[in-house]
Amino acid sequence: MTTRLLLVEDNEQNWDMLSRRLRRRGYEVLIATDGQQGVEDAKKERPQLILMDMSLPVLDGWEATRQIRADSEIGDTRIIALTAHAMAGDREKAISAGCDDYHTKPVDLEQLVQQIETLLNGPGGP
Repeated sequence: MTTRLLLVEDNEQNWDMLSRRLRRRGYEVLIATDGQQGVEDAKKERPQLILMDMSLPVLDGWEATRQIRADSEIGDTRIIALTAHAMAGDREKAISAGCDDYHTKPVDLEQLVQQIETLLNGPGGP
């Protein structure tokens, strides 16, 4: 079975590059371009993992993550925060918002794939 990822990213260059690279690795990649669409697509599409940009229009990634976690049907979906903010405390902020892991931009594909596989195959994975 192909692993379904939801990439919530508002920057077209980022989502285009990252989705193509992940698809080449064998993942099915769905794209949402704002936080509200991300929450709705998570409910509708049931991805195994969400890559959540934290700086999004309509609903930011922090609030979108909190809404996903509060939903009993999708609340256990794995979420990796994607952010250009690499400030002290940002990782902790992402984890406290409900993210399972944190990855800074620009994306290091090898590291990100390793994080995805660790979350999906580790304790509590699907």
